[in-house]
Amino acid sequence: MKKASLLLSITFATTVMGASEKTPSPEEMWQIIQQQQKTIEALQAKLESQESTLIQTEEQMAEQNEALTVVSDAIEASSEVKTRTKIGGYGELHYNNLDSGEDIDFHRFVLFFAHDFNEKTRFFSELELEHALSGDGKPGEVELEQAYIEHMFNEHTKATFGVNLIPVGILNETHEPNTFYGVERNPVEKNIIPATWWEAGIGFNKQINNQFGFDLFMSSGLNTPTSGDSAFIIRSGRQKVAEAKASDLAYTARLRYSPLPGLKLAATYQHQTDLTQGILNVAADLFEANLQYHRGGFGLRALYAEWNLDDNVAWVNAAREQQSGYYIEPSYRFGQDRQYGVFARYSSYNNNAADDSSLDKNQFDIGMNYWLTPNTVFKVDYQDQKDGGSNDGFNLGVGYSF
Repeated sequence: MKKASLLLSITFATTVMGASEKTPSPEEMWQIIQQQQKTIEALQAKLESQESTLIQTEEQMAEQNEALTVVSDAIEASSEVKTRTKIGGYGELHYNNLDSGEDIDFHRFVLFFAHDFNEKTRFFSELELEHALSGDGKPGEVELEQAYIEHMFNEHTKATFGVNLIPVGILNETHEPNTFYGVERNPVEKNIIPATWWEAGIGFNKQINNQFGFDLFMSSGLNTPTSGDSAFIIRSGRQKVAEAKASDLAYTARLRYSPLPGLKLAATYQHQTDLTQGILNVAADLFEANLQYHRGGFGLRALYAEWNLDDNVAWVNAAREQQSGYYIEPSYRFGQDRQYGVFARYSSYNNNAADDSSLDKNQFDIGMNYWLTPNTVFKVDYQDQKDGGSNDGFNLGVGYSF
């Protein structure tokens, strides 16, 4: 018992002594406090530096976000402009091997430019280079074929203002090379209508229902020569809105009718108040009717057009008081995706004494189209002209549109 008490006393004394040795003096406590104060100040300085860096980083991120917003808005605006502004075009290269000779010609290079100002109003234009080279003594021309404002009053009613294609025939408004058969455009629409034919004016278009629609156009008129070989030849009267004489206007009306799926019928009437723009007072009337039918691979196009000129023309050239023509063109498409098509076409027209059939210019064409894609086409055809000045032979062509 005494031993245990002694041991306990020794242990207590040792603990007190150890604790006494570990307890710092006031001077040591002051040094410790100063050291801790320095550490705290260093940590505060470091923290303040980190906070400053963080603030700078946040400011930089805000600036970058603002810059990204500006770039994003610019990209969005640019994308919107690209969507609202459209570019397209078409072209065709021809090789003709005929009795009259052989030649290769990049016949047409055309660019479309369109812009949507909003959902209802847009601009459309078409700039064309014919025969690859224009200028004095060169074979080609640079032409502004279309340039008009279109305004939609509603889904079925619109108006146009400017240079536009006359609503007549089959090819005059739709003549991209992948949309028709034959390397060259048919001679009836070329010489009688005369495609491609555009004027400056005001148009109105209305789709009444799924079957009926009509088009109206008040425009500048033709101005045919009054003497020489081209006197009163309709095609020679196109002014192409190039400082065109406009003392006498033209008025056009077309009725469109689709009674069955795949069948389109159309008829156009036009009145020219004076083909000579005030020189001889020769009024003229054009009547044209056409049919387009497609069912499966089978297709059919047919057209008739006739001009009747005022009796005043008899003072210069009575033979041209009436000018008319027609053609019929059956076709058939076959193969995978119907990329092959064959056609035959019979054409007859007369710009000189149409009442005398012996002077008709008759032509038979047969050929084939191969559509590499829906908008690129290769063509080959053979033409046989029956009139006295026949020009027989074959033609090759390639065309595109986009």
